[in-house]
Amino acid sequence: MEDSMNNPPETESTTTNGVQIRQSRRLPDFLQSVNLKYVKLGYHYLITHLLTLCFVPLIAFVIFQASQLNPNDIHQLWLHLQYNLVSVIICSVLLVSGATVYIVTRPRSVYLVDYACYKPPAKLQVQYQQFMEHSKLTGDFDDSSLEFQRRILERSGLGEETYVPQAMHYIPPRPTMAAAREEAEQVMFGALDILFANTNIKPKDIGVLVVNCSLFNPTPSLSAMIVNKYKLRGNVRTFNLGGMGCSAGVIAVDLAKDMLQIHRNTYAVVVSTENITQNWYFGNKKSMLIPNCLFRVGGSAVLLSNKAKDRRRAKYKLVHVVRTHKGADDKAFKCVYQEQDDAGKTGVSLSKDLMAIAGGALKTNITTLGPLVLPISEQLLFFSTLVAKKLFNAKMKPYIPDFKLAFDHFCIHAGGRAVIDELEKNLQLLPIHVEASRMTLHRFGNTSSSSIWYELAYTEAKGRVRRGNRVWQIAFGSGFKCNSSVWEALRHVKPSTSNPWEDCIDRYPVQIVM
Repeated sequence: MEDSMNNPPETESTTTNGVQIRQSRRLPDFLQSVNLKYVKLGYHYLITHLLTLCFVPLIAFVIFQASQLNPNDIHQLWLHLQYNLVSVIICSVLLVSGATVYIVTRPRSVYLVDYACYKPPAKLQVQYQQFMEHSKLTGDFDDSSLEFQRRILERSGLGEETYVPQAMHYIPPRPTMAAAREEAEQVMFGALDILFANTNIKPKDIGVLVVNCSLFNPTPSLSAMIVNKYKLRGNVRTFNLGGMGCSAGVIAVDLAKDMLQIHRNTYAVVVSTENITQNWYFGNKKSMLIPNCLFRVGGSAVLLSNKAKDRRRAKYKLVHVVRTHKGADDKAFKCVYQEQDDAGKTGVSLSKDLMAIAGGALKTNITTLGPLVLPISEQLLFFSTLVAKKLFNAKMKPYIPDFKLAFDHFCIHAGGRAVIDELEKNLQLLPIHVEASRMTLHRFGNTSSSSIWYELAYTEAKGRVRRGNRVWQIAFGSGFKCNSSVWEALRHVKPSTSNPWEDCIDRYPVQIVM
């Protein structure tokens, strides 16, 4: 009896509907069930607040000593200062001068007042079956190419509601210069109209305009088209970035930021788009057919400001921009390459080495970005693992910093399912962290440099952006480039009017079946 009380049986039997069921009474092994992430979070909190914890005893000591001073001690201190008046004045002047120099020369804050994403009309939507039917009817693709495009579409992660330009809906297609201009105008002006309406900014208040479009660069330029449409002022600084790929949106933001450091109290507008009309490939080279299956119509317009008064109404503050260029390497330079095939048909070729090159560019980019954004706890872990690897075990796996401790939201360029999969795996992200990217790819396709703004709009539409949250936008582009921008939310961000997700956000996320 005593033995059974001190060591109760690990199982007991119950009978249900004549069936005997053995149930375990053993307590769970709590040492095994404790999730290590809480241990890691505790370590992160301790290291992050280590300086504060060290200063608390010092501050307490100073307060204690000050409380022991009597009026005579205070009088002696005053006399000491009087006898050293020159030193006090010199120190005060140096302090004031240093503070003045710092205030005058410090970088000006750049605020994101608002942004807008263009949503094409429903008549431009294309479904898989329609896409394949039109491709067949053009007569330009052989059976092997048609089957290849079908397989790419099925595995792409794109849904049935993406958009292609009007010229591609005709049989045969009409990729004329006039049609390409019309596409550019619809996208750019559509996004800008929404932006100006939401912010109540007059076009003549714009001091800097940056437009990026990789494959369509007419004369006059796209930026000149905007100046003409909205009658911008004569001294507006305009820039037109071409051939810089899907990461050019971050480059455009970086250029606008630099211009806002020079020109005081002004606004900068960044327009990011891509043009498909004249860049559809009508040949049979497999590596050049992939863009047909992935790229779709889209564009964004972003309003930046360096005015202190705009902080109150701005959504975000720009914290960092980190750019990585691998163009010195021949393989990286040619992994996304516009060329003609053997039949003389122009298109953009994607190399089989693309993912490996993108991984190398990402590694370089986050190596630079990490020290700027990661908490000291993660940096210490990474450094100690690196030292241990060098000294003791060359085969030891390197420690991958936990970027989830640095960022609350991730806007990974929706270049394709493989890109999102690789970043989710290599950065050890959770499905919710790549949800915005996957859903943007599904709903809008690869809209090139503007995709990161559709992703941010998705996150806002879901009501997930809170004050103090940090957003990481990361994009890849030809050259080869990997660029990152980091934003800090200045308030609980609500979706703006005409958010591209406003009529469909309730049915997202969707389950994507390949």
